[in-house]
Amino acid sequence: MAWIHLLVAAVFEVVFALATNATEGFTRLGPSLLTAAAAAGGIFFLSQALKTLDVGVGYTVWTGIGSVGTVLLGSVVFGEELTVWKAVAFVLIIGGVLGLKLADRLSAAEPSAS
Repeated sequence: MAWIHLLVAAVFEVVFALATNATEGFTRLGPSLLTAAAAAGGIFFLSQALKTLDVGVGYTVWTGIGSVGTVLLGSVVFGEELTVWKAVAFVLIIGGVLGLKLADRLSAAEPSAS
């Protein structure tokens, strides 16, 4: 369940970033309210995920998914340019996120040393 909470938190993180861009310096009410709600939702679901995930893994995955999602959707919503170098960076971030998830799973499968 922690990984589902983390994915929901990452969706809120993407909404937060995109809505922040749309606030035009918090001069537009709708996007400003959406930014605040998305920030609260992201932090809430992240805190739920961190009940069982290590903070280093959870936070890194949250920001990694949020970063990739924000850049990808920013290109769709705001017409921001996607370059080859950005694509390479995405592959590295996704590889790191998958590596952390695998490390978390392997560490959970190891017998405890008590």
